[in-house]
Amino acid sequence: MTAPERSQPEVPSIDLEEYSASKTLIPFDQPVPLLRGPIKAGSQEETAGRFILAFKDPISWASAYKACESQVTQQCESGARIGCSIAASDKCKTPWWKSFTGSASNQDFAERARCEEREMEACLEAAKGKCHEFAKQKCFPAFCDARIAVKGLSPKVNKKELSRLISWVNLGENCQIADLWRLERPWLEFKANLKCLIA
Repeated sequence: MTAPERSQPEVPSIDLEEYSASKTLIPFDQPVPLLRGPIKAGSQEETAGRFILAFKDPISWASAYKACESQVTQQCESGARIGCSIAASDKCKTPWWKSFTGSASNQDFAERARCEEREMEACLEAAKGKCHEFAKQKCFPAFCDARIAVKGLSPKVNKKELSRLISWVNLGENCQIADLWRLERPWLEFKANLKCLIA
């Protein structure tokens, strides 16, 4: 008597596409470069340890400062836009009794729309200046004490470059005129007005 033949198990078909690099690898974004890097501490900064963090050059410091100020300003203006919208809607709403009695006309709604537009424009204009000042208050203390690695420059040139740099950062589009004006001023006067020294 012969044993019954066993049926061969079915081999599942393999889809090679499922194991391709495009299907199995997870791409990651490129790492964000560090704003500051370690440099050897000077003799005057022994308490800080062997290394301190510093921006690689004045341009990277300026770029980071402008990015900080821009992001904080955008976030502030975004929040102000919501607040201004609520305030304008509340200030320009039709009297409650017109809504209650149903006597509000299309003219009332058109006037309300114009009122809200005026209030929004005035509110956003006021918030714009306040947001810019708010961004300076938030970003400047952190960058005020930051260190910049500058090589091959004498202290005198360093100070002039720093004066030009801070003038450009603070005054934006008017930097060319401001630079010429500030560079003629004594460094001590400029430092006194700035009230901080960036090593």
